[in-house]
Amino acid sequence: MSFEHRVPPELVGQRLDAALAKLEPSLSRAQVRRLVEQGEVTVSGAVVKPAHRLRAGECIAGRVPEVRPTELAPEELPLAVVYQDGDLVVIDKPAGLVVHPAPGHGRGTLVNALLHHCRDLSGVGGELRPGIVHRLDKDTSGLLVVAKNDRAHRALAAQFKAHSVQREYLALVRGTPRAASGVVDAPIGRHPTDRKRMSTKTRRGRTAVTHWSVVARLRGAALLRVRLETGRTHQVRVHLASIGLPVLGDRVYGRGAPLAGEVGLARQALHAAVLGFTHPTTGVPQRFESPLPADIAAAIEALR
Repeated sequence: MSFEHRVPPELVGQRLDAALAKLEPSLSRAQVRRLVEQGEVTVSGAVVKPAHRLRAGECIAGRVPEVRPTELAPEELPLAVVYQDGDLVVIDKPAGLVVHPAPGHGRGTLVNALLHHCRDLSGVGGELRPGIVHRLDKDTSGLLVVAKNDRAHRALAAQFKAHSVQREYLALVRGTPRAASGVVDAPIGRHPTDRKRMSTKTRRGRTAVTHWSVVARLRGAALLRVRLETGRTHQVRVHLASIGLPVLGDRVYGRGAPLAGEVGLARQALHAAVLGFTHPTTGVPQRFESPLPADIAAAIEALR
């Protein structure tokens, strides 16, 4: 895929990576930055850095290289397929399953299972993430959509980037909020001292908005329905912890897990319960729901 753009007036003075991500909505800013750093993007014929400030009249040109066939091994692992057609597949991911290979998780991932289940996965996500449009943390269960071809991948990625995808989670949290509902509007970025964590206390955070409402009040805990406007890394966990309602069992943002241990939870009690998007080919709205998994349901009963 190649592209060419004359810098429009509203993008003059902006960074190249930020501006190109707006001009090419199918590409994330991280993908754009990689292309620029690899010399696949030029500005008026010259290779520049991602931080290059655009000037009036400049021409941005580039291409997205063909992705080399993945060398990942297909694995016959159980998959809960909620829906599937020629363009996409919706999976109900169990807790404990890593989405894509990473250091320490080279096999046994959702991608390995998908390569066995689907022979024609999209490569837009990169060699190690074929078809992956978005992800869930290892210990978060629930719904996830995967693209089976490049066109579907670009269309779905654009919907996620535009924040038009419906995503609702069920979160069992420690503490009982006084209000019936609320909104957390706080930028999220890397933690200032711990680079493995995200935080609302950062000078370079990205806009993040989370809506929550109480489904049930329990003994020292509550079940919340959480709706995302944005999709930042660890957004639900970070935002709920920031208002004193950490997800039960969350060992990173939950300040320990004594209550989780009491009710038999071995992971964070977070479940992606609703996923809605526009089908990339038919344009028909799609909506999928996943019931609470047994471990979270059992914990709720123990806390009643």
